[in-house]
Amino acid sequence: MTGNTAPMRDPSQQSLPPPPDTPPEDSSHSDKRTAGAEMARVLRTEPFRMALDSTGAGIAHWRHDPLHDVVEPMNHHVVMAYNGVMQRMERRSGRSVAIGTFRPGVLIIIPEGSSSRWDIPKPVDVVQLYLPDATLKRVADEAGTSSAAELLERTAHPDPVTSRLLLSAADALEGHSTLDDLFRHQLTDLLATRVLAAHTGSPTAFHPTMGGLSPKILLRAIERLRSDSDADVSLDALASDAGLSRFHFCRAFKESTGLSPHAWLRQHRLEQAMKMLRGSDDTVVTIAAALGYSSQTAFAAAFRKLTGETPSDWRRRHAR
Repeated sequence: MTGNTAPMRDPSQQSLPPPPDTPPEDSSHSDKRTAGAEMARVLRTEPFRMALDSTGAGIAHWRHDPLHDVVEPMNHHVVMAYNGVMQRMERRSGRSVAIGTFRPGVLIIIPEGSSSRWDIPKPVDVVQLYLPDATLKRVADEAGTSSAAELLERTAHPDPVTSRLLLSAADALEGHSTLDDLFRHQLTDLLATRVLAAHTGSPTAFHPTMGGLSPKILLRAIERLRSDSDADVSLDALASDAGLSRFHFCRAFKESTGLSPHAWLRQHRLEQAMKMLRGSDDTVVTIAAALGYSSQTAFAAAFRKLTGETPSDWRRRHAR
């Protein structure tokens, strides 16, 4: 996911996909809707959560009723992880019929531009990744592989690791724009890597990164991540500073630090929060705003996720 993204939140708090009768806006894809718009049309509901960039790429969490309709061609690849009750479903593409069992641990893939009829008899809880073909090609190129092959249609195909990664995305965003953008960029590249490795006609082999960043480049990256100014800490900026692709930078950074860039920055923000809670009389609201969280609630939830305590409870135990 590239470009500016908004935190994943309730759809009532953000712009929703165009209504069913709204024509596509992108003239370069005049015969295809964005994935979010097409899903809104066919599912006839609003997303439970959605985080998209300006191109329509991103993540959406849908809870919808039984489906008996045709999904028209979209201008993104759609990768879905299922998180509902086990049920049989049917997918028709032309004369081809695929019957599968929806259950946790399986993936559904709709390649860009394809169309199929879906018959799903029970309500569905699903997290979807809207993946531009350009992202697949970039990841394949950065990994030094051959050109990205065509994605395969998958219908309830077992892939528990990729499914778990995608499902976790719905709950991993914290209401902190810098952290959330970095997380989504990393997750999209990681999922693109896994899709290329397992769900194309010519699976791609990704070789482990050998060695980490040089001390000088690592220091530069950490200085950028630690900056309290408005420095750009996007994955693109970090990789550019290092003179590496996003693919190789993430792997080399983790080799050097043991953490992904997102996990490192998240840990740094937690340490900043603890220092401010322990060493100042600032309110939790003030600290949340100073650290870049969208609200006190978002800050408290992120803090509790990492420490097991609310900021207020932690402060009482560690007061000066």
